[in-house]
Amino acid sequence: MSEPSKVIHIRNVGHEIAESDLLQLLQPFGVVSKIVMLRAKNQALLQMEDIHASVSALQYYTSVQPSIRGRNVYMQFSSHQELTTDQSSHGRNSDQESEPNRILLVTIHHMIYPITVEVLHQVFKAYGFVEKIVTFQKSAGFQALIQFHSRQEAVEAFGSLHGRNIYDGCCQLDIQYSNLSELQVHYNNDRSRDFTNPSLPTEQRPRAPQQGYPDPANLYAFQQAGASFAQMGRAAMIAAAFGGSLPHGVTGANERCTLIVSNLNTDKIDEDKLFNLFSLYGNIVRIKILRNKPDHALVEMADGLQAELAVHYLKGAILFGKKLEVNYSKYPNITPAPDAHDYLNSSLNRFNSNVVKNYRHCCSPTKMIHISALPQEISEEAILNHVSEHGNVLNTKLFEVNGKRQALVLFETEEEATEALVSKHASTLEGNTIRISFSQMQSI
Repeated sequence: MSEPSKVIHIRNVGHEIAESDLLQLLQPFGVVSKIVMLRAKNQALLQMEDIHASVSALQYYTSVQPSIRGRNVYMQFSSHQELTTDQSSHGRNSDQESEPNRILLVTIHHMIYPITVEVLHQVFKAYGFVEKIVTFQKSAGFQALIQFHSRQEAVEAFGSLHGRNIYDGCCQLDIQYSNLSELQVHYNNDRSRDFTNPSLPTEQRPRAPQQGYPDPANLYAFQQAGASFAQMGRAAMIAAAFGGSLPHGVTGANERCTLIVSNLNTDKIDEDKLFNLFSLYGNIVRIKILRNKPDHALVEMADGLQAELAVHYLKGAILFGKKLEVNYSKYPNITPAPDAHDYLNSSLNRFNSNVVKNYRHCCSPTKMIHISALPQEISEEAILNHVSEHGNVLNTKLFEVNGKRQALVLFETEEEATEALVSKHASTLEGNTIRISFSQMQSI
């Protein structure tokens, strides 16, 4: 192998291959400061900003065959240690700031949550029409190229977002202007998107396994400094909380907040029990059981996305022997009235804090409940006595997390676990107001 150099020599570069294609191979490893396209020889020279970046790139592509548009290309260190400005067709002097351009190169630092095309679109669309996004997810880091309709829009996004965090305390945006004039997007999938051409094929590839993420219990939703981040809404945050994309069938676009719940067991249901169940998916504003149809109730959620999650996870759930029907109501909200229970300012709303963690725990009813906020000296027997009236308990486990007592209780059926949750969440056990949610664990 040639002696290491900042300049990488690429062979078998066909005429259909553009500068942007080459950049998309190498920009995950660092800034590409210059490009020379040797069209007559089907070759190209690319200069990285430092030698560490070029070494990382060639080490990676020693084990992974680089390919562009189905054509294998071949890389080696160039005999050139530097490309002169005269040689370069991509002319960036890496010691100077690049010129404003409608295409931004975004690097994400301290990326605790996965960042997707959807998340980036939510962040950047507040500043103008985002035409195209291409993301890179490789061992050297995560970057994206984002193309706006106009240079002014990109300049505004750069000025507002550079150095900001997408989520509180993590996922910092490091933004530069790209030297590309046009992004080439061949597929609309989880790694690239052309918003001007929705008919592109998806070329679905198996998604790489997600690496483990630290428990985000202390990260509270989006950093709210600035209107654009507030406008991102909860959709992108929930997508990240669910591991990169919203649950299948959840669009994130619903704006209807009020739900109609029917086929309720009129002998056993009340507003507080409905609150305990629906508050798993978002904050509750009001709940009203319809007096003329006592097996029907209206549930108003804090926003449309939370309402959509509730419909997604609770439609068809069994509660007190009845299969629930959960749909969107024709009413935009529930009018305050004596027979409408108001939960707007309730401290029992689960999404007042630990927002990301609560979204991560959203799921359909399971056979296992997770109980927290327990007294320190609680026994398994006391927990069993508290919940066993609701069904056949197969197993329990008492444990401690960060010095706080918690428990898992496995019931024989999902219906029994659901009854225990709606009946005993926010109940008092040995002086403590306990919290109950469904656990996605399969066994204890």
